Amino acid sequence: MSKSIIEKYVLPTALKIAGQKHVLSVRDGIILNMPFMLIGSFFLIFAYLPVPGYGQMMTNLFGPTWQEKVLYPVKATYDIMALISAFGIAYRLAEKYRTIDPLTAGAVSLVAFVMTIPQHIMFTPAAGGAAQLVKGVMPMGQIGSQGLFVAIIIALLSTEIYRFIHNRNLVIRMPEGVPPAVAKSFLALIPGFCVLAVVLALRLLVEATPFGDINTMITDLVGIPMSHVGGSLPGMIISVLLIGILWMLGLHGDTIVLVFIRPVWLSNMSENLEAFQNGLPIPHIITQQFYDLWIAPGGTGALLGLVIFMIIRSRSAQMKQLGKIAAPGSLFNISEPMVFGIPIVMNPYLVVPFILTPVVLVIVSYIAMTTGLVAKPAGIALPFTTPIVVSGYLATGGHISGSILQIVNLGISLVMYYPFFRIWDNLKYREEQASKSQKEAAVTPVTEQITS
Repeated sequence: MSKSIIEKYVLPTALKIAGQKHVLSVRDGIILNMPFMLIGSFFLIFAYLPVPGYGQMMTNLFGPTWQEKVLYPVKATYDIMALISAFGIAYRLAEKYRTIDPLTAGAVSLVAFVMTIPQHIMFTPAAGGAAQLVKGVMPMGQIGSQGLFVAIIIALLSTEIYRFIHNRNLVIRMPEGVPPAVAKSFLALIPGFCVLAVVLALRLLVEATPFGDINTMITDLVGIPMSHVGGSLPGMIISVLLIGILWMLGLHGDTIVLVFIRPVWLSNMSENLEAFQNGLPIPHIITQQFYDLWIAPGGTGALLGLVIFMIIRSRSAQMKQLGKIAAPGSLFNISEPMVFGIPIVMNPYLVVPFILTPVVLVIVSYIAMTTGLVAKPAGIALPFTTPIVVSGYLATGGHISGSILQIVNLGISLVMYYPFFRIWDNLKYREEQASKSQKEAAVTPVTEQITS
């Protein structure tokens, strides 16, 4: 009965979510930030390399401002996250519709997003005195992680308006012979004008409310509730439970679930980085690195422990061989060879540890960081493929406690998986022995006949 309910109701709904254009576009557009953030992280590690005497040596060689200059690439990558997302999300959504030019849609979205940002800041002189309003500047916070929710909404809205106008042929078409780049520019005039007109009306409407600007409104109405869910321990537990359940159904759980909470994790990561750079206490535990580096050793489901048992404890030749094949991927936190190779999908023998092990790791890791036993992630964006021990040390800004917690978590995954591994391994071993006996039984009469 439960299986039929899953196949009838859960699977179709999950498949629709997984293939929904807007969900995929948000995911793919935000991922556009990843290579730049990784580049920025390399410079960040270089600026804060946790080696005794390193800072003084660099100061002696390059002067007291060397660290500030090394951090230029960090500010140029981390601090424009919303700008890149506004372009990337619109571009990916236009790609999926196939009827409008993705590059133009991305550019229109970028312009619309910039128009939502009030171009003034309050400046307080260092020597003291009253704060002053400075016009003609763009607040960096609103084009970085703080503006990510606005970028997502504006990118989706602007692309839908652009497509609505374009599909009704309300465009200016140039005669044949005009260069394609020029023709595309004129095609975008009327749709782009309509997008900016709608966004302008929204901005003026919001400015007439107590919110003051769109970023403040979205942050209050969407960002704050989402941060309480996505950035909390219960929210994290629910997230990893959903991810595990969807993977067991054969769906990419990370893709479906994380698209909704990744903006919160990235925002938390950015705030952690700012605190780390300024020598302040790290404010958040739950970030993208918390999930990637402490909750998923070996990939989704914390499968590295299972792979280790498959290599060193398997009686089944099949399991041992699969473990050897999956080991390189698991070492770099890639789980697909295991999920679809054993398989774990729809496997009742491994469903319990696959879903519950990440939950246990979330609780243990959260408590360890809350109590101060382990340093919190410092906002340094490491690739999720960075092996454990190394990643824990670097992601916490050079604290060995991060590596120790990863080793503890690996031990927990070993304990969680072992009894279920033994059941599955014994089952596969008996199948192999039965198959071997059948082959031997089939060969014996032939041998006796030849001998006689």
